[in-house]
Amino acid sequence: MTRLLLVRHGETVWHSENRYAGSSDIELTRRGRGQAEALAEWAASAGLSAVWSSPLDRARRTAAPCAAAADVPHTVDERLRELDFGAAEGLTAPDMEKVLPEALVAFRHDPVAHHLPGGEDPVDAARRFTACLDAICQAHPDGRVLVVAHTTAIRLALSQLLGLPLFNYRRTFPSIRNCGLTEIRCSDGNVSLLQFNAPLPVASRHPAA
Repeated sequence: MTRLLLVRHGETVWHSENRYAGSSDIELTRRGRGQAEALAEWAASAGLSAVWSSPLDRARRTAAPCAAAADVPHTVDERLRELDFGAAEGLTAPDMEKVLPEALVAFRHDPVAHHLPGGEDPVDAARRFTACLDAICQAHPDGRVLVVAHTTAIRLALSQLLGLPLFNYRRTFPSIRNCGLTEIRCSDGNVSLLQFNAPLPVASRHPAA
């Protein structure tokens, strides 16, 4: 039995402005760095076996302090990267209403069948992400592993693993907080959701300056 803690990276400059930041490499804000420090404080006593992360800078910079604090290996895996939003990269919702109005309406109706122009197919994203989670479980069959990734990739993976309609991922999981804890248990091909989007324990919180 493996327990996986799926965590969204700390806040970035674009996220603080509500911009779509899929495959773009965006820096953490000062607040985001504080969130990463708080996560590392929690990780130090969380009984982790390993830390895995997306290769994007915001995820690696959130994950690296956690691995150091827990004194466990940090593995970077391309399959954990965020969904590529194509033409929407760097845009806010109001921007998209101006430059991609029809695509935005279709996307809001069904973000899987009508993913954003030039972007990655969410079905493919869910498959690669869950394939990586399977690999992590095989590498750590009795472990507790922190996986630092991204909001859309995590929501897609949860939908697939829990047998929920993939097209409904935005409604089922409307948001994931930065550095919140979502824990799943994987055993003999079965997946259970133990907690979703939980804040860090109060003792582990670090004041964001």
